[in-house]
Amino acid sequence: MNKSVLEFNKVTFHYRQNPEPILNQIHLHIQEGEFVSIIGPSGSGKSTIFRLITGLEQPSEGTILVNGENIDNRLGSVGYMPQQDLLMPWRTVLENASLPLEIKGIRKEEAQTRVIELLDAFGLQGQENELPGNLSGGMKQRVSFLRTILSGSNILLLDEPFSALDAITRLTMQEWLLEQWQKWKKTILFITHDVDEALFLSDRIFVLQQVTEASIQEVKIPLGRPRKLRDLSKAEIVMLKEQLIDQLRSKVSI
Repeated sequence: MNKSVLEFNKVTFHYRQNPEPILNQIHLHIQEGEFVSIIGPSGSGKSTIFRLITGLEQPSEGTILVNGENIDNRLGSVGYMPQQDLLMPWRTVLENASLPLEIKGIRKEEAQTRVIELLDAFGLQGQENELPGNLSGGMKQRVSFLRTILSGSNILLLDEPFSALDAITRLTMQEWLLEQWQKWKKTILFITHDVDEALFLSDRIFVLQQVTEASIQEVKIPLGRPRKLRDLSKAEIVMLKEQLIDQLRSKVSI
């Protein structure tokens, strides 16, 4: 059985100026090598969970274990890929991708040599000297994901990384991401508002309740791997999608 690499044990979080909890007595257990998505209405705490994992926030109550350790300073302990690629416009693909290695103190030349060895695997061969302004949205996300991989962590947090892409590019990037996940054998926690995306990518989905309820429901995806997009048309998946959409609608305050 795979070991647990990320745990929330009775985690409650609220801001000091507001005693109303955003998360209340949350339990999460994520196993090594899993792909888990988080869905939920705006304000339900999805981004707060990421901020807690990265160490940008600390729980008001409870404990967070990363690779079995309960440490207050979690900064740098996981890889994080935000919704926006955040590539530095004045740095080339090579220079942007090598940034995490340089931050760790690796010499620039060595860092760039490591990146060059990975460019082909990430579909970036021949693009190393391009500036971000010359890249497509999909290519920018490939650079961003390469940079996240080079953080060196076994846990990757991806915050709606494909939301700004057009529909066709988004589907292509979803398939590409699964290939990379299987190749690198990382543990991925993925925030999305797209139920189809969550169903296609995930082993499990965590559905966050509305902020006033502040709880999580776990849904296991009845699909094996490898997967194809046409698997989403299977009757049991269509039914599960409808159930999830109904749940999300019922949790939104109008």
